[in-house]
Amino acid sequence: MHNEPLAYKMRPRNLDEVVGQEDIIGKDSALYKMIIKGHVPSMLLYGPPGVGKTSIASAIAGSSKLPFFALNATQAGKSDIEQVVMDARMSGKVILFLDEIHRFNKLQQDTLLPHVENGSIVLIGATTENPFHSVNPAIRSRCGEILQLTRLTVEDVCTLLQQALTDKERGLGKLGVSATNEQLIKIAEASNGDARKSLTLLESVYYASDEQDGVTVLSDRAIEHLAKRIGVYGDKGGSHFYNLLSALQKSIRGSDTNAALYYLAHLLESGDIVAVCRRLLVIAYEDIGLANPAVGAHVNAATDAAQKLGLPEARIPLAAAVVEMCLSDKSNSAYKALDAAIAAIHEGKTGDIPNHLKDAHYAGAKELGHVGYQYPHDTPIGTFGGWINQQYLPDALVGMEFYKPVIAGEEKRMASIYEKLKSFKM
Repeated sequence: MHNEPLAYKMRPRNLDEVVGQEDIIGKDSALYKMIIKGHVPSMLLYGPPGVGKTSIASAIAGSSKLPFFALNATQAGKSDIEQVVMDARMSGKVILFLDEIHRFNKLQQDTLLPHVENGSIVLIGATTENPFHSVNPAIRSRCGEILQLTRLTVEDVCTLLQQALTDKERGLGKLGVSATNEQLIKIAEASNGDARKSLTLLESVYYASDEQDGVTVLSDRAIEHLAKRIGVYGDKGGSHFYNLLSALQKSIRGSDTNAALYYLAHLLESGDIVAVCRRLLVIAYEDIGLANPAVGAHVNAATDAAQKLGLPEARIPLAAAVVEMCLSDKSNSAYKALDAAIAAIHEGKTGDIPNHLKDAHYAGAKELGHVGYQYPHDTPIGTFGGWINQQYLPDALVGMEFYKPVIAGEEKRMASIYEKLKSFKM
């Protein structure tokens, strides 16, 4: 027990010791009141590592006084589940904490589900993946609560660190440690809202610092050196990674350069350049579009260069592409127009192609009536090029408009041409 990590030893023993997540498990929350009154529902806890999923589960067990069993879905077998079921039969209701529940297989579910359904087992599942994408519906339907946990604030982490420094039973209190508020803030900021990382960093800094007059004085140099090693959570292919991609696109769409660069930095720390480049290319055409058509070519060149260069140099062309897209005029008119046309087809708004547009490059086309097409290039119109007033849509769709110009950037000029050509048809 002496060798247990500080993060493990400081795990809350009851709900009143939980730090952060006030809206979910604070004293004014519905869940807290239910548990204190003896009602513990099955639930799913969803969020990034280190935000308190395991801690909340053990705290619920401590406050409810129910027997507590913890399993990891990547390692648990049918026999482990059967043992929990047997204990539930012998001792009554128990809590089963199942970490990485999104990896639960069907055989395990079949063994466990009836007992969750009849209430003899309270299931608390934890996952870093979006449960609506990754957790079997049979499990979700039996969990009354699906709770999304968020990263702890710097203030929350500082509170946790202060508790670890002063707790003489489980923390560093009996060892004699001196730390400034500024140092705790640095540790909290480096942990990025991850309680486990913050306590692990604190413990490492403690052992890397020198003792003065019987007191270990935390070293600024040790904090700075060790903080660089704790890493950034960016699980490739996981929910958090896709959330980062989504945040990057929405920040570019919203023209927030600083936010976009922050999310780009976070994504590049995960090392998946290909996924980032693909998303940036999509953004160039989805959100910039006709307002600045040159951006598509610029982003394509930047993403090509990034993939050839690799990290860390890849960040240079990607940063330029992101800033350019943030500050560019924006339009989504082109793809919206195409989506409108697709929707019309799905709604059955179709018709036969006009005969004069059908292929006529074969003997017998005239006999089928595939005649009458007029070649626009033969009829110049100002500086626009060739244009002639003839029908292109099927008879049933004549007059339908899918494209609605956005009056922004280069599309202003395109919009005026579009409206002028419409007037010629009248």
